[in-house]
Amino acid sequence: MNCFFAKLATYSALIRIVIFLLILGCFWLPFLVAFHLLLADDNLATIASLLTLYLGFIGFVKLWGDRVHAEQHPLRSYGLEFSLQSGKELLVGFLLGSVSLFLLFLLQGWLGFLQWQPLSQSFARILLEGLLVALAFGFAEELFFRGWLLDELQRDYRPNVALWLNAALFAFAHLRLLQFPGLTLLGATLVWAKWSRIQPAQGRVKTRLALPIGLHAGLVWGIYQVNVGNLVKYTGQVPAWVTGLDNQPIVGVTGLLLLSLLAIGIRSYQRQQVKIHRLELP
Repeated sequence: MNCFFAKLATYSALIRIVIFLLILGCFWLPFLVAFHLLLADDNLATIASLLTLYLGFIGFVKLWGDRVHAEQHPLRSYGLEFSLQSGKELLVGFLLGSVSLFLLFLLQGWLGFLQWQPLSQSFARILLEGLLVALAFGFAEELFFRGWLLDELQRDYRPNVALWLNAALFAFAHLRLLQFPGLTLLGATLVWAKWSRIQPAQGRVKTRLALPIGLHAGLVWGIYQVNVGNLVKYTGQVPAWVTGLDNQPIVGVTGLLLLSLLAIGIRSYQRQQVKIHRLELP
């Protein structure tokens, strides 16, 4: 078994990624089938399946980092760090994502593109529910895409190539053609957010995931509040491709403008941090 893992390190990044996903899929498939056969509630079966998938991913990614790449602390090397500084970065990212999104909706309201609706009686529940969903999605997707996947790509490609491959794979994984441009831009922005938290550590360059987790979660939380809470109603004064098709802001001109501003700002901040620390990206 050790020889198998050691040999994997000699393969190209794309082959390593495919092998990793195949092994993880083979582990998860029996649980997926069992949960949907044994549980009458489809929602509960889906939640149980996703939870099993992610617990399996965390366990396997630690084994992978240890056996394939000889990393003593794989999750830490991917940028996952539990500290006060990471907590601050998580909060900053969350506020940046959620406030930016609500400013977009405020602008659309001021321009007459939408009307704000009264708060529902379940608003408090939706706030908390949305927060849990957003943090779960932010943590899961960032550990996978900006953690493990980005690390695999950076081992074989130059930083800029790894960045855009990561962003494109992130967009492709969501299987929504109309969202592809916006998700690609968001994926690149989240990589820059991670690379902005750069510092030397034990002879190598270290980056952290807390800021992109927070930013991702903030955007998800904002969209969740607006859509699930029915906070807005579009007036129809402009086509849906301006405000966002299917109530998805990133599938609209205004949403793409917001993502572009976030990308420019975070990219500028990331370059500034690299110059301050006088470090090169891993």
